[in-house]
Amino acid sequence: MVKFDLEQAASAIAIQQLVHEWAHELDVNNGLVGMGELLVEDVRYNVGGTVRQNRDEVLQFYKDRYARLEATEEGVPFHRHTLHNLRVDFGGADSATIDFGLAYFTTAGVAAKQEQTDTALVADVHMEVRRDEEGEWRISLFDSAPTFRRV
Repeated sequence: MVKFDLEQAASAIAIQQLVHEWAHELDVNNGLVGMGELLVEDVRYNVGGTVRQNRDEVLQFYKDRYARLEATEEGVPFHRHTLHNLRVDFGGADSATIDFGLAYFTTAGVAAKQEQTDTALVADVHMEVRRDEEGEWRISLFDSAPTFRRV
């Protein structure tokens, strides 16, 4: 059984909220509005098959992705991330790893204007976070491994 002291328990809640804010930012804002606040400057972020080496590269990826999707006939797809089995493991007072499952639903790749979609991807996600000088937890590493993918 995992036991946290009171400080770790408070940090675990803050870290879980950080992960949920990340998913919300992707779902609602396509990574364009608040993503920068969630990441450390030197984040390592594996997305689109390439590891981005800092916050600016991650933000540029989401800007480019949005522009590319917006230019398609279907436009920017609707999508949602659902998280499950989220686990926090502390490496120290100011660092932790988070592992969780992610189910990704999107209208990308389905007939235009279809009102329902099935799961496009299920992945195992690994994040690392660290507390900054202001005491805020931020993502320092994002990586995922798909376990199921819609074809």
